[in-house]
Amino acid sequence: MKRKLLLFFSFFFTLTVLAQNGEKSITLKDAETNLPIEDATVFVLKSKQTYLSNAEGNVTFLLTGSSNIQVTHSSYVSVTVRSSALLKTDNVIYLKSNVNDLDEIIITKQPPYKILKSLVSNSVKRLTVPARLKVYCREFFKMNGNYSYYNDGLMNFQLFGNDKNFKSNILVEQNRSFGLVNEEITSDVLGYNLNDIMQNYYNFKYLNPVLEANAKKKYDFVIKGYTANADYNVMLVTPTDNNDDELRDDFKIIYDSKKKIIIEVSSAISPMTLSNVKEKTAVGSKNIYKSIFKTIYRVDNDNYYLVSSKEEIGFERVDKNKKTDIEVRNYFVTTNFSNHNYTYKESEVFKDKTLYNKKNVILSSYWDVSGLTATEEEQQIVLKMADRQ
Repeated sequence: MKRKLLLFFSFFFTLTVLAQNGEKSITLKDAETNLPIEDATVFVLKSKQTYLSNAEGNVTFLLTGSSNIQVTHSSYVSVTVRSSALLKTDNVIYLKSNVNDLDEIIITKQPPYKILKSLVSNSVKRLTVPARLKVYCREFFKMNGNYSYYNDGLMNFQLFGNDKNFKSNILVEQNRSFGLVNEEITSDVLGYNLNDIMQNYYNFKYLNPVLEANAKKKYDFVIKGYTANADYNVMLVTPTDNNDDELRDDFKIIYDSKKKIIIEVSSAISPMTLSNVKEKTAVGSKNIYKSIFKTIYRVDNDNYYLVSSKEEIGFERVDKNKKTDIEVRNYFVTTNFSNHNYTYKESEVFKDKTLYNKKNVILSSYWDVSGLTATEEEQQIVLKMADRQ
């Protein structure tokens, strides 16, 4: 009898372990609207792997045993689930919104503009360097309404230097690209410049417009409380209504008011300034109609690093005798962080600006579990371009 019980429990334990290993998928939805939640960060504590939910709210990841899984989003209450609760291949998790339009405005002794400058300065100093970031990047390129180019890749960024001069070396593990880059597409509109992208994110370059000396005249700065976390505040920076023809963004900065570091930065073209901008007609000029940017940073004990970025831009380029509509959408996800250097040869360092000229190196289906699951629409786009190769 004891032997039978022992065998039963051994068999049950084996099934339990197997159930917690392998590929898992979760779908994140708003508890009230049932709509999918995009840009949520999913962190698997055991493996220290980070993932980002796509536009369908989906996240796919690998489990190698029992682990807590943290789900966070700036607009939702954070949750932690046990891997043992993920009994299905596809699991739905509902998040409760923490958005509160009644969050009180905070009156500070120091002007918000100066607080922001101090936040940027302190954040730059606090970011963990040297460090190694394993990154999955993805890019879609659309011209005149049609997708014409795609690339993605799995890379290691070795960060070094200091807060005034961040540097990085890149090693590409795997990459693929589909579609042709024709003569109408110049390098200034295609892809990240991988040589300086980390420097930009680690120096908060995208906040430069609201850090300039005359920014106080061009923007209004407001600080509000943050319902989801008593330690966080939200700074909203919006263009003043001065009716000029300069294109400006609306900014939202979430920061830890105790640690004085930035947690999230997002921006989008202000509809007010977009309506006031005059159309450019000179050949070679660009009329921007869409620009979206978002970066998320993570604090993990003493480590502070970039988790993800998303950039979208749409513009009409004025060419000779015609206009060309161009849209570029980029994603950047840090799937794994380490404060240890990796060993490499100088000849292995990738030095080009983008991946689109690099020969495909495909050793596995890395794109399925590399940080950002493709939506069904995105999968179809990639398949169609791959079939044209």
